Amino acid sequence: RRCHTNKQGLSERAHFRKVPVLILKPTILEDEKERFDPTQFQESIVQGLNQTGSDLEAVAKFLDASGAKLDYRRYAETLFDILVAGGMLAPGGSISDDLTRTEFCLFTAQEDLETMQAYAQVFNKLIRRYKYLEKGFEEEIKKLLLFLKGFTESERNKLAMLTGILLANGNISAAVIGSLFNENVVKEGVSAAFAVKLFKSWIYERDINAVAVALRKVSMDNRLMELFPANKRSCEHFSKYFTDAGLKELSDFARNQEAIGSRKELQKELQEMMARGDNFKDIIAYVREEMKKTSISEQLMIGIVWSSVMSCVEWNKKEELVCEQSIKHLKQYSPLLKAFTSQGASEIILLVKIQEYCYDNIHFMKAFQKIVVLLYKADVLSEEAILKWYAEAHVAKGKSVFLEQMKKFVEWLKNAEEGKKKRRLISCLFENDLNIHVAVNCNVLI
Repeated sequence: RRCHTNKQGLSERAHFRKVPVLILKPTILEDEKERFDPTQFQESIVQGLNQTGSDLEAVAKFLDASGAKLDYRRYAETLFDILVAGGMLAPGGSISDDLTRTEFCLFTAQEDLETMQAYAQVFNKLIRRYKYLEKGFEEEIKKLLLFLKGFTESERNKLAMLTGILLANGNISAAVIGSLFNENVVKEGVSAAFAVKLFKSWIYERDINAVAVALRKVSMDNRLMELFPANKRSCEHFSKYFTDAGLKELSDFARNQEAIGSRKELQKELQEMMARGDNFKDIIAYVREEMKKTSISEQLMIGIVWSSVMSCVEWNKKEELVCEQSIKHLKQYSPLLKAFTSQGASEIILLVKIQEYCYDNIHFMKAFQKIVVLLYKADVLSEEAILKWYAEAHVAKGKSVFLEQMKKFVEWLKNAEEGKKKRRLISCLFENDLNIHVAVNCNVLI
């Protein structure tokens, strides 16, 4: 810029002085308050739902579009509260602000499975579009289950059906069921009644096997008894309650889980007895008593005994040494195995267990034949059981390897068995006072 000189001979630039200027900006807190107003968020969602009404397709489109303008991440809980109950929920389950609420929500919808499936699709589309809502949605379901006493029976039924469908669809994990074990919702029977509706819709959408897998995944499979107060936590009460409610498959699942739990406790005690060095007579007596109490068959029991025997020792890591170690160990415990192989089916089960163990533990692959021969000599396994296992009762694990190992021994058994049959035939002939000529001819045939 040019510098002009005035009458005093001073440049115009001399009249300008640098003066510090303080520019006031709103604080971060004020800026966030203006931008992220929870009241404004709530009003926007409520207004949108009032406009879309009961058209769930329109609701899904509104929620999809609003995510670009509203902060779903910050106000996920508020969003889900409104979609389920029509407004923000206070602790306990009541609506905290009756002025800002909508009548178009899950709790005011029709109480039928088809409507709940449609609502599940709304949540499914929303979470698929905004993946960051997954965790918040699961936390919301957990919270709602804790508030069950604050809802009406109809509201609980709708929430139960929705939860079952969401579990079937994989939108939430079975871990949410843990909220039903809270004492406040258990003691008045709310949890059990809710569980009936939940499991009915879940099994309807999938099947009991899928339900079982999901429960086991989050270790809920052994906690279902906690749906009842402590004085009613028995398999008999559980079975009757859910069978009467039309959920026999769930009752059967619970019985099976209890049986599995009993077997695990039995195996644990068995291992402790072996570790203490208790004599076999006491161990066998204890096991037989438990078999009577829990109705465990010999076929199941021999599997438990085998697992206990093989887990009560620390095995050598070297393949050439573990074979010798296993033979020595099993020779010691063969009387215990013999006590629970009085039936042919039990012998077959034991052979399959040995096969699976040797396959799953690679250092035992070459020990299979030696173990079987040892147990044959110890009268734990009969030739009939071994021949049947070889011909048809084996499983796929390591089949080709183990059948090859057993080939020569099986041939020897077949020859020995054939010899026995011929000796029995000769004995039979003599016992019936047949003449010597027939006996001689029979010997020629031999």
